[in-house]
Amino acid sequence: MVNKAIAIVGPTASGKTRRAVAVAEAFGGEIISADSRQVYRKMDIGTGKDLGEYGNIPYWLIDIADAGEKYNLHRYLMDFRQAYDNICARGRVPVICGGSGMYVENALAGVSLPEVPENRELRSRLEGKPIDELATILSGYKELHNTTDIDTCKRAIRAIEIQEYYRTHPHECVNVDARVSRPLDALVVGVDIPREIRRLGISRRLKSRLNEGMVEEIKSIIDSGVAPEDLIYYGLEYKFVTLYLIGQLSYTQMVHDLEIAIHQFAKRQMTWFRGMEKRGIPIHWLPYDMPDAEFIGAVKELLRLHPLKFLNARAADF
Repeated sequence: MVNKAIAIVGPTASGKTRRAVAVAEAFGGEIISADSRQVYRKMDIGTGKDLGEYGNIPYWLIDIADAGEKYNLHRYLMDFRQAYDNICARGRVPVICGGSGMYVENALAGVSLPEVPENRELRSRLEGKPIDELATILSGYKELHNTTDIDTCKRAIRAIEIQEYYRTHPHECVNVDARVSRPLDALVVGVDIPREIRRLGISRRLKSRLNEGMVEEIKSIIDSGVAPEDLIYYGLEYKFVTLYLIGQLSYTQMVHDLEIAIHQFAKRQMTWFRGMEKRGIPIHWLPYDMPDAEFIGAVKELLRLHPLKFLNARAADF
């Protein structure tokens, strides 16, 4: 039986979490997070978990790894499938919510990834190369599954390492290219926010997070024993705030560089979502400022036009 799901996607600061909660409330759902950094414990303000928004709605794949770990797409897809199957087995609706297009697309496509071991010889050859050169190398691979968060050299090298493994182990990685492993039949709804409104929201949210104690939160993670280079690996807030804390950036420069990096990240997110549509996953974009009742009404109409039978199914039907 083809699997079913509803996904709420959009760039950072688009308000997708609030929309996903409303959808889950309306359709008896539980949320599966598709955020590459909200998986980490204690990394709350910087990742924008905003757990208070969930209310009584159960959520999955948040706070499931320790800060300092290298959680990856391979682990996410395994954890996603376990959460998805659990939700379906109880007759509930899986509502996927997140801005990590790589996670969303591969989960919807049902991709099965092999565990990719460390390639020390490759890492040695790539070490010291600038980020732009690494990005160019990465772009030369046929299939890309890890290109949204390469704002650090370590992440770019890991992405190249993964792609090289796929290239040299084609039989192990058949489902990476063919995408034939348990695909989901999903309604994908995007939160459409104009670029300038998005930029204002990003700037406002960054200021708010700094006022809420983001710097202090990241300092406490370092003080707990997590190495600064491990936080830098995560990019964005954790990269730039850590660079400030270890004395490599002034506070003013940190805020300036971080704001630019988040804007660039949001642009890459939208590029990924447009790519998803070109690769055959339709995204139904709804205005970011739609009243909640109208948003839910629009989703109901989309479900009427593209019915997902699981909405009225019993647990025994799965």
